[in-house]
Amino acid sequence: MSELEYVSSFRDLLVYKKSRALPKEIFVLTRGFPKEETYSLIDQVRRSSRSVGAQIAEA
Repeated sequence: MSELEYVSSFRDLLVYKKSRALPKEIFVLTRGFPKEETYSLIDQVRRSSRSVGAQIAEA
């Protein structure tokens, strides 16, 4: 049985670190979406990708 690793902050969590890189990738990917989706689908996807890190920090 292995010992549990403890973190001193949510910033040490791998999932949080990955959540910080996610919005950058999402932004690049959504630049190729059709312009008529700018205020509906693109905006929603970008906002939700940015909220992941905040949700982890809050938990």
